[in-house]
Amino acid sequence: MIIQLFLIGVYLKYLFLWDNPWINFLWLIIMVCVAAQTAMVRTGLKRSILFIPVVVGFLGSALVVGFYFMGVVLRLDNIFDAQYFIPIFGIIMGNMLSSNVVALNIYYSRLKREEQMYRYLLGNGATRQEALAPFVREAIVKSFSPLIANIAVMGLVALPGTMIGQILGGSSPNVAIKYQMMIMVITFTASMLSLMITLSLASRKSFDAYGKLLPVMKE
Repeated sequence: MIIQLFLIGVYLKYLFLWDNPWINFLWLIIMVCVAAQTAMVRTGLKRSILFIPVVVGFLGSALVVGFYFMGVVLRLDNIFDAQYFIPIFGIIMGNMLSSNVVALNIYYSRLKREEQMYRYLLGNGATRQEALAPFVREAIVKSFSPLIANIAVMGLVALPGTMIGQILGGSSPNVAIKYQMMIMVITFTASMLSLMITLSLASRKSFDAYGKLLPVMKE
């Protein structure tokens, strides 16, 4: 962690100095690919099958939520300004990664463990989406339960990092609180959207034409 943060500090110095839209967007693509690879490693899923769905889920939700936040909410003249572009997408990507790793782990672990129930539902007339609904529901609930619990006591039990950073940087508590609320909304929205996209695309590549689960997990 210390080595990575030191290197990132060096990289960001030049990214902020250059402030080039193409370089900033390339940095986002690199973050997405690294996050997707990390998700594959942490979940033990096969990269050849699920890497693309995870990348699409990360990139799609990050672009939609990030550009909306910077263009509509903050109303920036230049949404590719490195001062805003890199930190905002960094926060979004970090939260998406953690929620997706938990959800993918739960989804495929339970699906492999209870494949007979999935087959039972299919055999009784359920569509594939209906048969997978219980597994998707559990993955989403357990993935977001820690985040929701943290939101419920935010400010009472612990002060969030963005708010502390704003206050230490000289902002008033009111301004820091507004930034924190906006950050929590966009990270929660991006995480949920990325999770839905990832699970939807991953499910399409995880089964054969007969609805049988492919060997998506590494032995």
